[in-house]
Amino acid sequence: MTSMDQSAMSEAAREIEKLMGLHPKGFDLSLERITRLLDVLGNPHQKLPPVIHVAGTNGKGSVTAFCRALLEAGGYSVHVHTSPHLVNWHERYRIGVKGGRGKLVDDTVFADVLRRIAKANEGQKITVFEILTAATFLLFAEHPADVAIIEVGLGGRFDATNVLSDPAVSVIMPISLDHQPYLGDRVELIAAEKAGIMKPGHPVVIGHQDYDAALDVLISTAERLRCPTAVFGQDFSAHEEYGKLVYQDEFGLADLPLPRLPGRHQYGNAAAAIRAVKAAGFVVTEAMMEKAMTSVEWPGRLQRLTEGDLVANAPERAEIWIDGGHNPGAGEVIAEAMANFEERQPRPLFLIIGMINTKDPIGYFKAFAGLAEKVYCVPIRGSEAMVDPVILANAAYDAGLIAEPMSTVGEALDAIKAMTVANSPAPRILIGGSLYLVGDVLADNGTPPR
Repeated sequence: MTSMDQSAMSEAAREIEKLMGLHPKGFDLSLERITRLLDVLGNPHQKLPPVIHVAGTNGKGSVTAFCRALLEAGGYSVHVHTSPHLVNWHERYRIGVKGGRGKLVDDTVFADVLRRIAKANEGQKITVFEILTAATFLLFAEHPADVAIIEVGLGGRFDATNVLSDPAVSVIMPISLDHQPYLGDRVELIAAEKAGIMKPGHPVVIGHQDYDAALDVLISTAERLRCPTAVFGQDFSAHEEYGKLVYQDEFGLADLPLPRLPGRHQYGNAAAAIRAVKAAGFVVTEAMMEKAMTSVEWPGRLQRLTEGDLVANAPERAEIWIDGGHNPGAGEVIAEAMANFEERQPRPLFLIIGMINTKDPIGYFKAFAGLAEKVYCVPIRGSEAMVDPVILANAAYDAGLIAEPMSTVGEALDAIKAMTVANSPAPRILIGGSLYLVGDVLADNGTPPR
């Protein structure tokens, strides 16, 4: 059962399927259609609580999760919009609860909002993502909360969320090559698109950047717009010391627990979140930071599966990780995390990878050369854009890996089981390369995000 089949059980998913029959699924970057629709709806995007607006190629989901954990640790009610979803459409909308964890949107409420948007649109040309963004603004305007965290869908300048004109803070996370047909084929062009969410005079937080060219574009844009700006490595930082996360900015220093999200790249994501929440005007205490580091959660991103149907059929004592990262930058940070696991507890690493055809598979796979024993390449169910497993296996081979095509994740797990030698370390298995594949795995495993 695909994630679409499963979520089609819900009232809201049926409404979305109707809309997909009328409107294109792809991207058509413009703000004209969403602006027109929001005007008919009474401009709900102008009636939101303070907004933390997040863009970036990698890390924007993690920084969103850290921001949410920080604010909820302080007792604030926090609306959260992320995309895409893994299993159910409702994951995109978390409605804030005062003094507690936000909850995924109620199906009846979500379906009602979608019907109202469809009626207001009157059949005019619009993309499904723009309709879903309008749903974000309606839901968040009609349910009171202390703050809203809104993640950009694609790029920044022409993303449907960029009708926001008065963000409490704009956050730009690491930029690398991705979505080149829409955003450009050089990091400085992509940075210029992401910088489009900056608004004159409004605070900006710039997370860790691997490319100086991208950082230069972001800083010069912020300066031109006279935005109060905090830059990772200059105005705030985080590093590990004696098993603690040491965070520092112009306001002081804090020794915190290491984040429960694995990987050293999460140190920079946590730091950007702390600085962003401060820039948005919220008081951040050390107790909030400590609680956030130990409570943060972000499904499908270096998430360990410890129970479920797929886990039960995996090799005995296998360590199974899933991650939806899909571009070369993501491959590097995931591979680094796997290498760190290997240092602490050596195990043979196997990859089960599926991808769609807008990605750079060789660039992704290169990060795992010399680290992974073998790659099993699998299809992504229900995706017309998936890369054929044979072609994907050839890309892995070109990147220096041993690879083999498989028809399903289950078949790949069986192959790993057959290779597992008795009395030797149990395998470490990474399933990923696409959020769509990760969504299918979570659905098949019976462990969708809650």
